[in-house]
Amino acid sequence: MADAIEESSGQNSTEKNSKKRKRDGKTETIVQDEDKSVKEKKKKKKTSSEDTAVDLSTNERPKEVRNSVLVDSPSSADISAFLKKHAITVTLPPGVSDISPVIAFGHLDVPQDLKKALDGFNEPTPIQACTWPHALQGRDVVGIAETGSGKTLAFGIPALARLVSGQSSQTSGVSILVVAPTRELAIQTHETLSDLGKPFGIASVAIFGGVPKDGQIQMLQRAGVSQNGRGKKSKGEAVTRIVVGTPGRILDLMQEGVCDLSGVDYLVLDEADRMLDKGFENDIRQIIQQTKPLQERQTMMFSATWPEAVRRLASIFQRNPVRATVGSDDLTANSRVEQSVEVLDDGRRKDTRLVSHLNALSHKKKGGDTRVLVFALYKKEASRVESMLRSLGYTVGALHGDMTQNARMDALEKFKNGTTGLLVATDVAARGLDIPDVVAVINYTFPLTIEDYIHRIGRTGRGGKTGKSITFFTGDDHERALAGEFARVLREGGFEYEGLKKFPMTIKKKEHSVYGAFYRDDIPAPKGPTKIKFS
Repeated sequence: MADAIEESSGQNSTEKNSKKRKRDGKTETIVQDEDKSVKEKKKKKKTSSEDTAVDLSTNERPKEVRNSVLVDSPSSADISAFLKKHAITVTLPPGVSDISPVIAFGHLDVPQDLKKALDGFNEPTPIQACTWPHALQGRDVVGIAETGSGKTLAFGIPALARLVSGQSSQTSGVSILVVAPTRELAIQTHETLSDLGKPFGIASVAIFGGVPKDGQIQMLQRAGVSQNGRGKKSKGEAVTRIVVGTPGRILDLMQEGVCDLSGVDYLVLDEADRMLDKGFENDIRQIIQQTKPLQERQTMMFSATWPEAVRRLASIFQRNPVRATVGSDDLTANSRVEQSVEVLDDGRRKDTRLVSHLNALSHKKKGGDTRVLVFALYKKEASRVESMLRSLGYTVGALHGDMTQNARMDALEKFKNGTTGLLVATDVAARGLDIPDVVAVINYTFPLTIEDYIHRIGRTGRGGKTGKSITFFTGDDHERALAGEFARVLREGGFEYEGLKKFPMTIKKKEHSVYGAFYRDDIPAPKGPTKIKFS
C-alpha cells in the first residue's frame, strides 16, 4: 500500500499542494486540497518511469521503490478531509515528496492473500494510512499514535510485502526483527505476523524471558538462525524469516551465538518510548549493531510519544525517516474512552466500589462476551483482589510478575477468548496488548506515572469501539503528586475532575527514569555518531 513517488516535480509540487509550518524546529507538511484539479491532471500525465524516479542526492534506497503503489488514488479533497479529521501531521525529510495516504483498502497494492488479513476492518487506521505508503517505498518511518491504533499491522503489512515481493536483500534466513518491551506484546506480535505469513510459507519465532532458553534455541537452530548450526526444513514446512522478541532475551541468545541477526534488513522497534525509558537503550544499541548496516536496512520505530530519548535513537539508527504523527507527539488519552474518577477518602472502600461497578457494568460472574480489566499497582495487591473476587463467585484471572510465564500466557488467553471475563493485572498488561471487547478498565490503584494511566485505559476503546475507564483515587503520597497531571488529562478529554481539586494541581517537572530531574528535552538530537580521532 504505497503511493507513487513524484520526485520529478520536486519541492515545487509539494509547495503548491501543501501548507508548511514550523514546529520543534522542523518543517511539517499538511496536505491541503488546493489546486486539486492541477494535481489530479499531473497524476494522469505521469509515466511509470516518472512515478518511480528517485533523487539519488538523498542517498535513498532506489532498489526498494515500488511501481504503481496505489490503485485508484484518492482525490485531494478526500485526502485533505481524512488528514484534518484525524489530526495527522507528516514530517518529510529534505528531497522527499508527499505521498497520498491509503484511506481505503482498495488503494492498497499488496498481494491479495496479504489483503485477506484486513478482512473485517472497515478502513485503515490513521497510523496505517499515513505510514504504509512510505514503508512500502522502502523508507525509514517513525509512527506516533495513541494506544490501540493498529500499529502492529502498520509495520506488519509492509514487512510481509517486502518478503513476498522479493524486495528484501536477504533471500534466506531471518530478515525481519521486531523488538518489543514485554513478553506478552512480543507473543501477540509474533502471532499476528505468523498469521500474515502463513499463506506464503513464512514463519516467525518468538524469543522472550521468563521461560527456559532450550526450546527457543531449538526453534532458532531449526530455522537456521543460529551461527552454530543450520537446521533442516521438512517438506511443506514454513521458512522462518521473522524473529520477534524482548531486548534482554534477544541479546542473551545473540551473545551465545544462537541468534544470528546479520541478515536483518527490516528492523522494527515497537513501543520505543517504553523500552528507552525502562533502561533498554544499551541492549537495543547492541542488537541493532548486529543487523545489516544503516544503508542496507529499513528501520521502523513506533511509539505513543516522541520524547527526546527516542529522537536521539532515531537520529542514529534511522536514515532520513518520514515521521507520521496522529494527534500529538505528546501522549494523549484515547478519545473513544469515557473517563471517570472516584475520589475515596478511605481506601478500604475500594472492594465494595469495585463490586458495585462490576454490577453496574452488568458483568457476568462466569465470563461471557464482555471483558473487564482491573489494574492494581503491586503484585500482592493483584493477588489479593483476585482472591476476593473469586470468593464472591467471579470467574477471574490474574496477570502479574510473580506468575510463571506459562501461567501468564494461560490467563491472558482465557481472558481473550472469554473463558474468563475478568482479569486483575499489574502494569505488565498496560501496554500494547490487543484484547477484544474490553468494555471497561477499572484502576483499582492509580499507577506510578500518568503515562501508565493513559496506556492502561488504552486497553479499552480499541479498534474504533468505545470504552469506559473508572479510576479510584485516594490521594496517597504518589497519587497526590500526580493529581495535577491527572486533572489535566481529564480536562483535555472534557471529563469531570471536581473531586481532584482538593489536591495540589501542580504539574510535576518532566523527568526521565535514567537522567532524573536533570533530564532535558530541549537539547537538539545529534545528526549521527561522532567519530573521535586520536593522534
